[in-house]
Amino acid sequence: MRKFLVVLDDTRECLNAMRYAAMRAAHTGGGVTIVSVIPPEEYQHWIGVAEIMRAEARDRIEAHFEVFAKWMRDRQGVDPELVIREGEPVHEILDVIRTDTEIGVLVLGAGTDKSGPGPLVTQLSRTSGSLPCPLTVVPGDMSKERLESIT
Repeated sequence: MRKFLVVLDDTRECLNAMRYAAMRAAHTGGGVTIVSVIPPEEYQHWIGVAEIMRAEARDRIEAHFEVFAKWMRDRQGVDPELVIREGEPVHEILDVIRTDTEIGVLVLGAGTDKSGPGPLVTQLSRTSGSLPCPLTVVPGDMSKERLESIT
């Protein structure tokens, strides 16, 4: 089964990427893998409480995942899986793609502010010619209705 890999983070554009991945998976008989990466700087400066901070980050990720997973199951009939990694986001995302041979498309949401589409879109689009799978960038301000019409 072909899976869509989508990144769960704290950005607003993440929502459209989740919607797109779930709708495409539902319409094509595919699956969804949701990856969330805990960057090292999130707990690096607090060595004494690093384990507590990691656990809190994982709890926060799992809570957000459950919200998206419920919507995907209830509205799209897709049961997503969650992968949590620790490290540099781009490296970890690429590692997930390389280790899961069923991943066929990486889906990212593009930011809409003046600073650009976001660090993941910027970094991964620079190397898109050598990515192990196609990259789909979903505009962060695209309406739900438009997303439905193109998926």
